[in-house]
Amino acid sequence: MQAVPDTFEHALDAAEFKRPAHRPGVELYRAHIVRHAFEPHTHEAFGLGAIESGVERFRYRGEEHLAPADTLVLMNPDELHTGRAETSAGWRYRMVYIDAQVLEQLTGERSWWFADAVGRDTLRARRVSLLLRQLWFAREPLAFDGLLLELVHELRPVARIAQPARDEGLSRFAPVVEHLREHLAERVTLDELAALAGLSPFHFQRQFKRAHHATPQQLLMALRLFEAKRLLAAGEAPAQVAAAVGLADQAHLTHAFARRYGVTPARYQQQLGTRPPREAQATLPASC
Repeated sequence: MQAVPDTFEHALDAAEFKRPAHRPGVELYRAHIVRHAFEPHTHEAFGLGAIESGVERFRYRGEEHLAPADTLVLMNPDELHTGRAETSAGWRYRMVYIDAQVLEQLTGERSWWFADAVGRDTLRARRVSLLLRQLWFAREPLAFDGLLLELVHELRPVARIAQPARDEGLSRFAPVVEHLREHLAERVTLDELAALAGLSPFHFQRQFKRAHHATPQQLLMALRLFEAKRLLAAGEAPAQVAAAVGLADQAHLTHAFARRYGVTPARYQQQLGTRPPREAQATLPASC
């Protein structure tokens, strides 16, 4: 089966990831998106950035948000979200994804949290955008780490330290989410998940969607693709990654990955410099 090409449908759509070799748990991202629509996905890290031009529309925590130019984008870990252009010219933005543990080490504070997904502070957004641009081009590890510290200091005034109490619905379904994480490559049924929550199947599905703003299948796919992203960054061959996370084959991985992260697995590995040798990239049969 022919894989999805490494380019977007629209010539102006472009996205690129970058990871500093010396600083695990930090990933940079920049993009200009016109027509591409990101399907629900998660980064399982803080997603912090700024809109440089245009307007983004995204769904986050069950609500629609608009982020115009010179606004901040502030996403907490483990939150499903989408993304698409609100205007015909699309939107251009930069992000940094920072693991919660790394952010705690950077700040010396626990339980950072952002109450608002969109920060409407023009000057701060421009300073964050500049710092993200400088981080992208930083060549020296020491310079990178200094800029990273400046970035979190810039965002400190809009962060909350006391994380809100966990929603009762999220807590109730925590065993279900953990079960999904532990069985990414297996066939999971609605009845099986409902039994873990002690509910009838369709009642469970309604309650789960109310709590997570996504169906169990949507969350499962988001978890599968995040794990695929982690394995690809570690240098695993796409065919092996597809099998490891329960996708039908490499073509399925390519399509699903691009729909959620804006780049194909091969392009992602090229950007990070982790693409395996060509002989290791043979597509596994769909039965694997």
